[in-house]
Amino acid sequence: MFDSNILWAIGGFLIILTPIVLIHEFGHFAAAKLVKVQVEEFGFGLPPRAVKLFERNGTIYSLNWIPVGGFVRPAGEDNPGVPGGLAAASKKARLFVLAAGSGMNFITAIFFFWLALVLGAPAVQVGDVNPGSPAAVGGLQSGDVLLEVEGRMVMSAGTLINAVAERAGTEIDLLILRGGQEQTVTVIPRRAGEYDAAIEGPLGIGLGEGPRIGRNPIEALVGSGQFMWEYISLYARLPSMLINGEITPQEARPVSIVGISQIAGEAAESSASGRTLYPILTMASFISIALGLTNLLPIPALDGGRILFVLIEAVRGRRIEPEREGMVHVIGMLVLLALMFVLIVQDIINPIIPIQ
Repeated sequence: MFDSNILWAIGGFLIILTPIVLIHEFGHFAAAKLVKVQVEEFGFGLPPRAVKLFERNGTIYSLNWIPVGGFVRPAGEDNPGVPGGLAAASKKARLFVLAAGSGMNFITAIFFFWLALVLGAPAVQVGDVNPGSPAAVGGLQSGDVLLEVEGRMVMSAGTLINAVAERAGTEIDLLILRGGQEQTVTVIPRRAGEYDAAIEGPLGIGLGEGPRIGRNPIEALVGSGQFMWEYISLYARLPSMLINGEITPQEARPVSIVGISQIAGEAAESSASGRTLYPILTMASFISIALGLTNLLPIPALDGGRILFVLIEAVRGRRIEPEREGMVHVIGMLVLLALMFVLIVQDIINPIIPIQ
């Protein structure tokens, strides 16, 4: 009998992770078609090929045995001597095709969170308030619903976390809902080192979900853009947060496809049990942003690594020898595969969500 966590992880992989990877690859595919770069194959899943579905305009559409997202194989990816291939295209065209996968992930993230907000989002509510904490001194009470922080709508706990991190040691105005009435309280979050991050945060409160709040489509669009910016800012600040002790190494640890599937599965289970799409849509949005950002890192074999070579070419005025660039990407791929194996083992031995 399979453990329920494993079954939910498999479900999360199939309904969240696989479509997001396919969306990423479709971004590359659509961009290549727009700039007239020949695409030899668009594959659902990873090779080996199970069956050739059909062929259209010189592109093979295939179904492959390994059910992990998909892939796009442009002609002449590393060979500028192939007419109509990717490497033979202009620098602008190559940058467009290489960045389009992540771009599609960002667009998808905005859409998912917009849809989540339109359908109704649970408000962020104050849970426990630690005695003597900045929150207690400022007058926050358990049950307060957080509406705005420094004039920004509180779309998620991340909104408050980011604002607190940016304004540590200075006053922050919070618009709250208490007893059906809106009011403003002022708090001064503690700086790193003034509290034990393993026990409590800079405000000294717990956060939970409050009553569900619906928003109109225009407000939801603004909120979805804000949500995306918050997560991008959070990713950029992770190293400093780890160094300053604002988060623990366990919270900042990288995860493999196994760990991501577990997280996605938890969101799917939460949506099913709560009969709301909000958890699964917001988690899909988060994973889509993470995939887009990760692929833009300037690491060989990733989109960001290939973009870096195009930028170097633009600065030098001439292309780096294709053989050398190809070798760098091969080495980068081998390193990434080794790292992926280590992370998979870690997520199996020490899973994000413990197996019952």
